Order: sequence, then structure tokens, then C-alpha cells
Amino acid sequence: MRNTLRKRVTVQSGGRLEIMDPDLEAGERVDVLISPVGPAESRSAWQMISEGPTERVFRTARDVDAYVAEERSSWDR
Repeated sequence: MRNTLRKRVTVQSGGRLEIMDPDLEAGERVDVLISPVGPAESRSAWQMISEGPTERVFRTARDVDAYVAEERSSWDR
């Protein structure tokens, strides 16, 4: 059994789809699933940051350092 083949195609006039792959044999039966892909949403870095958590996880750089040190020491256990 072969792996699943994934192709991104553009719908042509009349709603027609064309899928071509050299690994597909003429007469072979396959299942086709269609998942429409919406337009890519364009967001600035600032928009992405502003959509994050509203409260800070760490209050100071020392808090960050302590967390990282604790995390690293757990790797040795």
C-alpha cells in the first residue's frame, strides 16, 4: 500500500480539478477528498504579539533565568 498523496491544485473553469502524478497508474481507483483553502490571512508581527496572553508569565529577567535553570537541571535527572 502506498502513502497518501497530497496535491494542492487550483479549481479550473467549470469547477474542474486536474491531478497529475507519475506514480498514479491509468485505471487505478483512488479516493479524492476536497478541502477548500481560504485566502492567506496577512498579519503583522505586532498583531500576532498583541493577540497573545494579556498577562506576562515572567515579571523579570531573573524569573526567566530561574525558570530556564530549573528546566535545564530537570534534564539531568
